[in-house]
Amino acid sequence: MDRPQMVMRDRILFPDTSFPFTASTTEGVHPGFQRLHWHQTLEINYIRSGSGYYLINGMKIPFEEGDLLFINSNDLHRAFETKSLQMDIMMFEPSLLAIDLKYDPDLMRPFREAGVYLSHVIKHDEPITSELVPLFHRMMEENRNREAAFMSLVRADLIRFLGLTNRYLHKTPQQAVQLQVKQRGMHALRKVLHTMELNLSYGWTLNELADLAHLSPSRFSALFHQTVGTSPLNYLIQLRLTQAMHLLETTDMKITGIAEECGFRNLSNFNRLFKLHIGLSPSELRGQS
Repeated sequence: MDRPQMVMRDRILFPDTSFPFTASTTEGVHPGFQRLHWHQTLEINYIRSGSGYYLINGMKIPFEEGDLLFINSNDLHRAFETKSLQMDIMMFEPSLLAIDLKYDPDLMRPFREAGVYLSHVIKHDEPITSELVPLFHRMMEENRNREAAFMSLVRADLIRFLGLTNRYLHKTPQQAVQLQVKQRGMHALRKVLHTMELNLSYGWTLNELADLAHLSPSRFSALFHQTVGTSPLNYLIQLRLTQAMHLLETTDMKITGIAEECGFRNLSNFNRLFKLHIGLSPSELRGQS
């Protein structure tokens, strides 16, 4: 039976390929299984309620109700919930505004310079949010209702949203944000994460993972924890359990086979970790499918 491999770069599917824009609302984030990921699309989040934080390229970005967050193409990011999190997520391809960049090359500045010279977040108490949030809600509603000319209206509001954001950032003194993780280290870490996901059944050791990144085990562990929010071997367990959940829900493989394929050599250990992290045993989860 062919099964899709886990891949590091997310492929975002749009309802209409001629209009690369999508928007959705999420309830909460499971911290153990919101894996570190990246994608080609640009992303804007609005925090409807609750609080949490992002790890973006090794930087911890706290957020709370009313905040707006900007995530650039290829940013390594992972979200965590701290309290009753509900957020709207808007994603689009840069090509959507390609024509407009001819007239305003700085239109993408809120993404391009996020984490370098600008913050990833506009806080809820900043004056510009009174103009940006209604625009954001209007785009969400147009995309949801999909009435006549909704594409034109979403695109027009998106241009205004980014234009106002850029104007505000130009007027507001910004303290340069220092990149906390060197690009060379980030590139090495991306390769390690990708290798881990494609080889879940292998019995990785910390030294082997550090060797892939050409770093000492202590330096690799520090870089990994800063970027991912947990240790390399704990994250490997999370990846394995996530894949095990997928196989339990979508295949008729025996539980012993799933455990082995996902890198668990001991069935009792697999059952124990699964129950600890998922809250159900593997057989109980399969029974719900």
